[in-house]
Amino acid sequence: MDRTVVAYVIYLLVSIGLTVWVARTLSRNGRVFLADVLHGNEKLADAVNHLLVVGFYLVNLGFVALYLSGDETITTARGVFEALSTKLGVVLLVLGVMHLGNVYVLNRIRRRGAMEREQTPPVPPQGWVAPQAKA
Repeated sequence: MDRTVVAYVIYLLVSIGLTVWVARTLSRNGRVFLADVLHGNEKLADAVNHLLVVGFYLVNLGFVALYLSGDETITTARGVFEALSTKLGVVLLVLGVMHLGNVYVLNRIRRRGAMEREQTPPVPPQGWVAPQAKA
């Protein structure tokens, strides 16, 4: 078997495995976060979480597929390791950026929800008082 094909197979297995692991981790831990952001609406939190995971898979697996092909033919075992380290390093960086982007957006949503909750008074107003005339 050609070493280039071996490098492709290893790259795909590791990249897809990493993508699935990160997506599951984000999904499991992000669900609790989304439930808080969405004021305890569990059904909506599950739906949003599922949509985010599907989008995460589409973007990352699309990138993995596009980044699969290489320009050079790998002829040595050292070349396999060098090609894999470069490709997997880039995939890890993209996964990290996607993760940080998700956390940033969800934190902004959470912060906006917290600010909206703080703007409403804890007790509704009891009535209206007319301003007093200055003496």
